[in-house]
Amino acid sequence: MDKMEFKPYVPADSTMREFTFKALLIGVILACILGAANAYLGMKAGLTVAATFPAAVVAMAVLRPFRGTILEENLARTTASVGEALVAGAIFTIPAFVISGVWSELRFFESTAIMLIGGVLGVLFVVILRRT
Repeated sequence: MDKMEFKPYVPADSTMREFTFKALLIGVILACILGAANAYLGMKAGLTVAATFPAAVVAMAVLRPFRGTILEENLARTTASVGEALVAGAIFTIPAFVISGVWSELRFFESTAIMLIGGVLGVLFVVILRRT
């Protein structure tokens, strides 16, 4: 068989913008909105949905008028998806601490620290895997 030469959509030597304030801001706003919706759905119905697809569509729609690049759209989508995943993890584990008696009451600062540490460790783990 003939081997086709792989040509990436965005070349490695490209100077396309990726990590910008507007992409990060849109991602954080989408993470808050979709995370809140997912938290409500998870606590009410006991299941969550992936926020990747709506975040991708909204990021694309919002960034196109501002001449956003595909890399900025990817950053906004990924930020929203990670924020939603942290909320999904929190709504199932933190109530379990209270129900099982590990915590006698809901602890805000400990809960926030657990979510922040989990998010940072997740990012670091992905960076390590990406580099290998």
